[in-house]
Amino acid sequence: MSKLTRRALAVAFAGIAGAARAQAPRRITDLLGREVSLPGPARRLVLGQGRHVLALALLHPDPVSLLVGWSGDLRQMNPPDYAPVRARFPAADAVPLVGRNTLDTLSVEAILTARPDAVVLSRGGASGGDAGALADRLGSYGIPTLVIDFFADPLRDALRSMAILGALIGAEDRAREFASFHTEHLAQVDAGLAGVAARPRIFIHAHAGGTPCCASPGRGVFDSFVQRAGGINLGAEVLPGLAGTVSLEQVLSRSPDVYVATAGPFATRGGIAMGSGVSPQAARDGLRTVLQREHLVGLPAVAAGRAHAMWHGFNDTPAHVVAVEALARALHPERFATLDPAATVAELNRRFLSIPMQGTYWVDLASG
Repeated sequence: MSKLTRRALAVAFAGIAGAARAQAPRRITDLLGREVSLPGPARRLVLGQGRHVLALALLHPDPVSLLVGWSGDLRQMNPPDYAPVRARFPAADAVPLVGRNTLDTLSVEAILTARPDAVVLSRGGASGGDAGALADRLGSYGIPTLVIDFFADPLRDALRSMAILGALIGAEDRAREFASFHTEHLAQVDAGLAGVAARPRIFIHAHAGGTPCCASPGRGVFDSFVQRAGGINLGAEVLPGLAGTVSLEQVLSRSPDVYVATAGPFATRGGIAMGSGVSPQAARDGLRTVLQREHLVGLPAVAAGRAHAMWHGFNDTPAHVVAVEALARALHPERFATLDPAATVAELNRRFLSIPMQGTYWVDLASG
């Protein structure tokens, strides 16, 4: 037998073995340490957070085909981010709703009616309930239920959550490939910050213009992105919880070095358009309007051209590596002049996403 033949046989046997592993029974431990067993990969899922279809899109060529129920947080409450899901997979409109936006609105009866192989809940992305208690209740009905999270402490929990999803649907290899991508990109930011002496203060203005000024993350969500990007989050200095409201006076008096507005879901309520199908100019115009209307043009950061807008959707997807890169470039432009978040988006689309990111996810006020 030739070396070429042996190599071909080895590849074939490896493929057969991999396919067998993908169909094998699985035992999965979720973020709460709860162990769940399934006879094989789940093919009928209920999502307690509808927006987690965007995480599944990193692992599966048609994530909507796996869904027999989901919360209405994406479809009903965030039309801009739902639009690319529906455009790519029109069947999304037919997926039954089992709740609205919080854990306490999820209907156990509706979930049982959907007959899922498994249910996926979010630990931190939806208030109004106890994910562990609901998972145990569903488990008492014989429904395997797993808790993941990309929200409360995303840089700690994202890869564990992706590994859980990968094991759940038989996409373990894909989850490991994404983990390598995620780790490599964050390592590049870490390397660029080596020896940094000063950490600029940044104000993250959540849903800028769409809610009363000035909502902001505290010690959760975007705070970990800011820290990893080499900055200090002004909101974490004054807010005791994951999020809250910082007064305009506090923002002006503390004079952050960098200002970032988050944008997208509240575009129709006075916020900034951002995300799928939005042009950079439209996002930049929206940022200028909000800065004027919210009396933030007097910030030295704005005068210095260090004002930006970012897609709010980064708060609950492992694609948040783009947000970390964009923040690092804004906080330390001299160190990250060649860092290109747009190239990272293109790589995500090429290598992973079945629901591609096609639009604007970050803009600088100073450009254009």
